[in-house]
Amino acid sequence: MNVQILSQYLEFLEIEKGLSANTIDAYRRDLTDFLDFCASKGAEELNDIERSHINGYILKLHDEKYTPTSVMRKTASLRGFFKWLCANEICQKNPALTLEQPKIPKKLPKVMTIDEINTILSQDLTKREKVILELLYGCGLRVSELVNLKINDIDISAKYLQCTGKGSKERIVPIGSKALKAIKAYEKERDFILQKNRQTSKILLINEDGKNITRQDVYTFIHKQGEKIHKSISPHTLRHSFATHLLENGADLRVVQELLGHSDVSTTQLYTHISKKRLKEVYFAING
Repeated sequence: MNVQILSQYLEFLEIEKGLSANTIDAYRRDLTDFLDFCASKGAEELNDIERSHINGYILKLHDEKYTPTSVMRKTASLRGFFKWLCANEICQKNPALTLEQPKIPKKLPKVMTIDEINTILSQDLTKREKVILELLYGCGLRVSELVNLKINDIDISAKYLQCTGKGSKERIVPIGSKALKAIKAYEKERDFILQKNRQTSKILLINEDGKNITRQDVYTFIHKQGEKIHKSISPHTLRHSFATHLLENGADLRVVQELLGHSDVSTTQLYTHISKKRLKEVYFAING
């Protein structure tokens, strides 16, 4: 019964809330783990779950060394789930009603210097690898946006691309000359790969077999590039660097918000703190 209700809730998140497949998978894992925990404590029905079960579950997460960010996400999953259960009269009481979100200390995202970016771009890269780097750094795309980007999403003549971000929100992003050059060079290679493998694909980035590249493919490639500059980096590091370098060069905060696809400008404001921190580092390096 619980499995069926959970499926209905996940369907609600997908259709009504427009959440991405990755986010829904995370909710599924979190809530299944919680319901299994409650069942192990004798609360097999949703109406049997008490606040003590939630407290015990959160304590278990801490004991298992989950990060504060993970605990916060799992707590948010419970709050949303029980709110929906009560709204649909599946549960008579909401044991998560006064559940507080754990406070997470704000960590500044890791960013790269322009010299580090140039060092990676100057390496012996394939045409596809250059496109990956140029779109992650030059356009600030998320890795999920990158791997789902279609050929028809790019307008070479108008110099922009259209991508679909979190919550299925679409946005327009300008493409710089270097990224355009990389895409044009790669398109010929891409056509050859598809012909060779007798494949067709609407997705821009494909592997040597003509299949779509995956998020993990991109993570592995970017991690290897980080080794060349002795730094642990991810695709999101390039996105962070994109935003930080724009602000450092005088871009308006609202413009950067639009380019990143942030629904709330407070998320974008985090990058202004990085710029100030880097300014101080440069100042004291020069002036002691």
